[in-house]
Amino acid sequence: MNGRILLLGGVTEALAIARTLGSQHVYSLAGIGRIPQDLACQVRVGGYGGAEGLAEYLRAEGIDLLIDATHPYAAQISHNAALAASSAGIRCWALRRPAWQAQPGDDWREVEDWAGLIEALAPFERPLFTLGREPLQHLDEIPTHQFWTLRALEACPGNERCEVIGARGPFLIDDERALFERRRIDVLVSKNSGSGATEPKLEVARERGIPLLLLKRPMLPNVDREFENPGLILDALGLIDT
Repeated sequence: MNGRILLLGGVTEALAIARTLGSQHVYSLAGIGRIPQDLACQVRVGGYGGAEGLAEYLRAEGIDLLIDATHPYAAQISHNAALAASSAGIRCWALRRPAWQAQPGDDWREVEDWAGLIEALAPFERPLFTLGREPLQHLDEIPTHQFWTLRALEACPGNERCEVIGARGPFLIDDERALFERRRIDVLVSKNSGSGATEPKLEVARERGIPLLLLKRPMLPNVDREFENPGLILDALGLIDT
């Protein structure tokens, strides 16, 4: 069966899907990070104006299948995608990474939101944030007894009590060990992204007996089909001429 695909990217695995798509399909990115230059499919950068704008795009471009491969914490985008696909009368599939699971020796503490995170962080002095850019909005709120290390895709200015490191996974465990040692990290702050590329930090926290503060995963919408990895999506796409 012939069909045109719109792939909403946001996680590393989305690129593996995009690399299989032909020139009639569209790989959509928000514009954060590097834009791939070696794809046969079309690449679109930028937003759509919410669910209504996305639905209009789907109809105007003759899209037959929407694949949501955005980040597990990009809940608003996922909700917009499901609504837009329903409005346009097309199928919506989603790549949903399984969450990380605690192992023996882990000290994991789940928090609901930023306020809960700051409360749980109060006893610590040298946190490592791996939440993306969100903590940058709170640099003027850093307690005097804390020094924050932030790791994001791109380096950017911090302040006298915060340094921002620009780095991209996958991360090697020996490098993570060195980072924790050099920065004297006493607590790790993360989203439960489920990514293998960033999992070594969890191993180092376990080795060092360091607590992990995890921002709770948001609820995501129901879609026509969910897949745990890109290989399963590629198998299913055998039904479509890509």
